[in-house]
Amino acid sequence: MSDPIVVSREPDAEAVAQRAAEVTADAVAAARTLHGVAHLCLTGGTTPRRCYELLGPLLHDWSDVHLWYGDERCVPPDHPDANALMVHQSLVAPGATEHLMPGELGPDEGAAAYAAELGDTVFDVLHLGVGPDGHCVSLFPNHPLLDATGVAVGVHDSPKPPPQRITLTLPKLNSSKRILMIITGDEKADAVTRILEGPDRDTPSSLIDRGRLELIVDEAALSGGDG
Repeated sequence: MSDPIVVSREPDAEAVAQRAAEVTADAVAAARTLHGVAHLCLTGGTTPRRCYELLGPLLHDWSDVHLWYGDERCVPPDHPDANALMVHQSLVAPGATEHLMPGELGPDEGAAAYAAELGDTVFDVLHLGVGPDGHCVSLFPNHPLLDATGVAVGVHDSPKPPPQRITLTLPKLNSSKRILMIITGDEKADAVTRILEGPDRDTPSSLIDRGRLELIVDEAALSGGDG
């Protein structure tokens, strides 16, 4: 039987965004107090946008905060499909050091460059979104890259366009000190149910380290199970 997951059940998407922003700000502030620096790994997609809008003002100064990415499409950072563009439009973080995934280099060269840059850095907070199919970052159901080791790998055959991407590996994600999975909407209810049931390669997000994980979900996303 798998370990239980911490589930923060919120009434709606706005409350999910607020909870995620507050937890993140507190964790970043604590890391800076303890170590003088904080490492935050960001996620793409539509769900975290509101979280990032709320997060920016919660820290008056983002100095000594490093911003990383869990995955990226192989496009320039100003491309409409780029996760970086969404972050730039929503997160105001003056003084932060941003580490862009170089998607414009292509999957393999970009992954190698990002792995060299990130190295053995450990994230104080990792944000993850979840697709309706249960994927997280660019790790998809039953894909061979679920077994990838190291830091980052190139994806050439994503079932969700565009096919070429860069993603962090499961071992790198699971080395994070704290992991927040931010999920809203009834189209994610089946995926949430499967995450709660336990690890399964059919649902890559269920393979995230449950001892470090907090699911922040709204009522709609929990409508498929007891929560």
